[in-house]
Amino acid sequence: MIATSAAEAQALVRNSSHFQWYVIPLLLMVIYAYTEQAAEKRWSVVLGGIAFWLMDWVNEIWNGLLFHFSNFAPAWGTPGNSAYVILIGLNIEISFMFAIMGLFAVRMLPLDRKLKILGINNRWFLASANSVLCVIVELWLNHIGALTWEWRGWNAGAPVLIWLIGYMPFYVVAYWVHDMPSLKRQISTVGALAASVMLGLGVFSGLLGWI
Repeated sequence: MIATSAAEAQALVRNSSHFQWYVIPLLLMVIYAYTEQAAEKRWSVVLGGIAFWLMDWVNEIWNGLLFHFSNFAPAWGTPGNSAYVILIGLNIEISFMFAIMGLFAVRMLPLDRKLKILGINNRWFLASANSVLCVIVELWLNHIGALTWEWRGWNAGAPVLIWLIGYMPFYVVAYWVHDMPSLKRQISTVGALAASVMLGLGVFSGLLGWI
């Protein structure tokens, strides 16, 4: 049986009747943020930010598949107001947010990759700490009904999976790409990740209509 929140979110998926014009300036803000980094030739920041954003798409694809195969609910749903809901747990506002968040994530990295914070390598420390902050924001979004959780292992009472699966991979992959020794390797890695996302969307959404 489909959960009520999931049914509400599903009804909004790719429904363009809710379009709002603020989407356009948000898009321009994302483009501006990335072109500013590109203008300074901070390609590690640009590619790390894109990798972060693409990891969200990976999560959103399996989240949509979870709903399809369970016929109950996604791990998270977005039944609230949005200018455009892309997938059952992803709206256009969230997608733009993660695009900008990826830039912030890699821009805050210390130049010294081996620097330790409280005895922990700074990359792992920042990934863990930032993921905790993201979970705190999600707890508030869930509290106000903007983000819904229906599964017993993925909710306010059990936030470990939200931290471990929902956010840690975003930061780990973004930092990994950022720290790669060559631009060629960064581009090929991000390109492979983008191709995987496009293939997943093409098959599971475009061809099969599952998500």
